[in-house]
Amino acid sequence: MGRVCHHPCETACNRVQVDNAVGINAVERFLGDEAIRRGWTIEAPPVTSGKKVLVVGSGPAGPSAAYHLRRLGHEVTIREAQARPGGMMRYGIPHNRLPREVLDAEIDRILTLGVTLETGTRVDDVLAAQRDGGFDAVFLAAGAGIGRRTYIPAGDSARLLDAVALLSGMEGEGPPLLGRRVAVYGGGNTALNAARTARRLGATDAVVVHRRTRDRMPAHDAEVAEALEEGVRTKWLSTIAHADDGRITVERMELDETGFPQPTGEFEELEADTVVLALGQDSDLSLLAEAPDLHVDHGTVEVADGLMTGHQEISAGGDMAPANHTVTVAVGHGKRAARHIDAYLRGTSYEPGPEHPPADGARLNTSYYSDAPATVRPLLELARRVSTFDEVVQGLDESTALFEARRCMSCGNCLECDNCYGVFPDNAITKLGPGKGFAIDVDYRKGCGLCAAECPCVAIDMVPEE
Repeated sequence: MGRVCHHPCETACNRVQVDNAVGINAVERFLGDEAIRRGWTIEAPPVTSGKKVLVVGSGPAGPSAAYHLRRLGHEVTIREAQARPGGMMRYGIPHNRLPREVLDAEIDRILTLGVTLETGTRVDDVLAAQRDGGFDAVFLAAGAGIGRRTYIPAGDSARLLDAVALLSGMEGEGPPLLGRRVAVYGGGNTALNAARTARRLGATDAVVVHRRTRDRMPAHDAEVAEALEEGVRTKWLSTIAHADDGRITVERMELDETGFPQPTGEFEELEADTVVLALGQDSDLSLLAEAPDLHVDHGTVEVADGLMTGHQEISAGGDMAPANHTVTVAVGHGKRAARHIDAYLRGTSYEPGPEHPPADGARLNTSYYSDAPATVRPLLELARRVSTFDEVVQGLDESTALFEARRCMSCGNCLECDNCYGVFPDNAITKLGPGKGFAIDVDYRKGCGLCAAECPCVAIDMVPEE
């Protein structure tokens, strides 16, 4: 996650009131790399429940669910149709963003907990697989590995393929042959991944054709910036009207009053040996054909709050469920589904515990924190980026990771700064020792609120006395 998550959490970081948000994602990556480097493992718990769970799909939602279910004492089997695990993390994210040795190490750590992985094993009928394997519950996490197509008038010699086929082809014996000029039709992260991959495969010209403007492009800003640096061109407000041998015809679009692109009748020709379609992905839902109580809507499985489907023993998550389809969301789905599956298998219901309210940034005493701008992760030099599949975004070393972690203002959590100890009168507060915080004797307090006012991180609240 320290590599592929686009860290939306950092947009809520109160540190922006001082300088920049804490590099949460960068610190997570450092910890993940350190875990691999040092061989950190998790103790495998015994199988105590006597229940068996089948997970369909090996990434990213599937291994997440398997990890939590295994730690909750269940026997877990993952079935993966492909020859190697990882799902779209392996077959949809390029090596330059996610090195395979990192992916393999993370998955192996989960498997060493006692999770069984069966690769090259396609599930064609979920109910039959559950029945024949004697599974008490199933978690569907087969992902969305089918490239979405659209009709483009094309000559007999036109070469068209979808982005999923291109990116998954990088895991085969030899890379796909694209030619020197490649046009990618789409505007998401997959489109940019395809264009950047084409450049690394030798394309001298890679252009992304997108029907909308840059501000309406679904791709993340960092992806766009890196692609432009690597020489990927863009054609905003454009659509491919025709493809033929060695060229495409592009029609210029304009936005109407609702912001929807409309054709203008203005055309231009671009040279393109290959057209790559990056218009989104769909899930293969054929394994649900014999399960009439699993309902599908707009290509995803209908689920309740706990990710349970209409069939009581089957849950679904990741790209198979309606949500923001990212690796981040999928990992979270696996954790949430595991908790609800565990409760179902034990004949109870899962009730999440109470959450603390977010720390109010307006109450922070930012003057107690010195300026310390965020550490920016370096990028691989440009010449190597466009000629190799070496990882582009580099990680933090130990010193910079520790510096970045210290930038956290501990919002809502006591950091034992001793401010309250200094302003409390008499013997109203007692130190409990490093890492243990303080104890407040309410019989000695005066109710002045000075301790809460001087707490830099909003760890003290004043509440009315009953």
